[in-house]
Amino acid sequence: MKLIKIYQCLCDETRLRILYLLTKTPLCVSHFQAIMCLPQVKISKHLAYLKERGMVEAKRQANWKVYSLPKEVPAELEANLKCLHDCVIEMPIFRQDLQNLEAIFKEVQSITLGKL
Repeated sequence: MKLIKIYQCLCDETRLRILYLLTKTPLCVSHFQAIMCLPQVKISKHLAYLKERGMVEAKRQANWKVYSLPKEVPAELEANLKCLHDCVIEMPIFRQDLQNLEAIFKEVQSITLGKL
């Protein structure tokens, strides 16, 4: 994976938030909406951008489209995700996203594990 593709994806706060959440668990668009308090259109646009560049994958799970990091994360992406993980701890919006994820985690698991 070329570094320029990674850096293009990392230069937007919404995409950073999406990638950070995906380091925790696979999610569908409705989960991103609930966690990030953003409209579906904006989230879908950013997910499409990330998918086109190979930063995320999507698979069908019943009626849901579940997004995740690639099964085999390239070394360049993995290094940048580790850096992201270290940096976001001090940023309130990322802490809030994590709290919101924890609040809906049972629902997330039921969809991503196919228990619905």
